Amino acid sequence: MAHNASARTIVSGRALPLREDDVDTDRIIPARYMKGVSFEGLGDFAFRDARFDESGKPTGHPFNDPRFAGASILVVNRNFGCGSSREHAPQALSRAGIAALVGESFAEIFAGNCVSLGIPAASVGHEAAREIQDLVGSDPSLAVEVDLEAREVRAGVRRFALSMPESHRKALVTGLWDSTAELLPGAAAVRALAGERGRSARLPYLGWARAGS
Repeated sequence: MAHNASARTIVSGRALPLREDDVDTDRIIPARYMKGVSFEGLGDFAFRDARFDESGKPTGHPFNDPRFAGASILVVNRNFGCGSSREHAPQALSRAGIAALVGESFAEIFAGNCVSLGIPAASVGHEAAREIQDLVGSDPSLAVEVDLEAREVRAGVRRFALSMPESHRKALVTGLWDSTAELLPGAAAVRALAGERGRSARLPYLGWARAGS
């Protein structure tokens, strides 16, 4: 089978530890920042209310810590992404530079929304999550890898088993998460079916729709 450029088999980078259970989607992206017609710019407001106090002064939130600037893997704890099913939450994380999540557990709909963006939400055990957070907290330059084929997270020399729904893992490693990429190889077949300028012998209603527009 030809290589799919959208496949997500290994995501690697530096990591950012976020030590908190039950982080809901309103905390990830406050609702007042969801007024735009697109997702552009949402990354600037990820964890806005946790990162700044009422006077606008930065807090000690990990997203404000210069040691973790540019980190692409977010290491969380239990029940991350709970609450509203808004897709703006993984969109905000993606636009803030997060390419993968590792944590104890994830809300089901949130994890599915992550997959639709090509973001793995990989579950590890309670102690494993804490250890990974400790490792990257002690050494923010530590290389972390989320390997979906080997089903493990690597943090330096340490290895931890990961799990996720097999449908999610398969969509990521095959590239099937990217519906647009799946459609592009069939462009020639679509044109052949639609015919020249939307006039098709097989689909005559295309010509009628064009004539009536």
